[in-house]
Amino acid sequence: AVGLCPCRLLLLRRDGALRALRGCVRGLAAGPETHFGFQTVTEAERREKIYQVFESVAKKYDVMNDSMTLGIHRVWKDIFMHKMNPSPGTLLLDVAGGTGDIAFRFINYVRAVRERQLQQKLKRQQNLSWQEISESYREDKSKSLEDSQVVVCDINKEMLKVGKQKAQNLGYSEGLSWVLGNAEELPFDDDKFDVYTIAFGIRNVTRIDLALQEAYRVLKPGGRFLCLEFSHVSNPLLSRLYDLYSFQVIPVLGEVIAGDWKSYQYLVESIRRFPPQEELKAMIEDAGFFKVDYQNLNGGIVAIHSGFKL
Repeated sequence: AVGLCPCRLLLLRRDGALRALRGCVRGLAAGPETHFGFQTVTEAERREKIYQVFESVAKKYDVMNDSMTLGIHRVWKDIFMHKMNPSPGTLLLDVAGGTGDIAFRFINYVRAVRERQLQQKLKRQQNLSWQEISESYREDKSKSLEDSQVVVCDINKEMLKVGKQKAQNLGYSEGLSWVLGNAEELPFDDDKFDVYTIAFGIRNVTRIDLALQEAYRVLKPGGRFLCLEFSHVSNPLLSRLYDLYSFQVIPVLGEVIAGDWKSYQYLVESIRRFPPQEELKAMIEDAGFFKVDYQNLNGGIVAIHSGFKL
């Protein structure tokens, strides 16, 4: 600035300040920074990219789950359902449940519980005639879900489309509904559901804290929060083998089966950026939940977090 007149110097400083201000405004308009896998992006960009990922993989989602986990995801989801242990009459909200895996398991589980209750009831009624037993069985059998209901909520239309088609093919209709909605801003009233589940979905939520607050809001007092998600492996040897498989095999499977390397590269990277078990537990507690704990499966490859709204 040596040799410049004072007026010229003031104009340069003003222009520099205006450029800096415009940069700040652009940054605010774009939103806070976050991550998409290992990339740094704005929150708005992340939401759009994740939507595109699941729109791309929806039709091959179930096949890829079987391929990536060698079918073990089915066992994890069965364990998840047994941990929930729903009884007839339960109202469940399954968030990010697009293709219906948790919803269908819930219906099967409640039907099985109801069937056992019905058999026990008939065993206690030994004095009834065969005709009375038959009529009672048929009447109770028609109420196999006993007012149980599962609402599947997903932000992605393609995932919901796949789930609805699966439900139709598999014969699920009673006690099941599908809702398009965002985990960070659920379209439901306060204190509505007995159980809230999110399986392999919270990792893809941009603001986990908002999703947890929404989970707390829509649960009834005494309601339960359950989350099944890929987590962090503590054993060093298992961790190295898991990383090798994740980065070298899973994207290749994504390309071969779904024709989509990038989406599965993101899914692998997103697991590494996801909070470890204790950190997620603290976040759930910060949202207001009590008696929060977690159960590691397969050495921490996945974990089930549980909490209650009291």
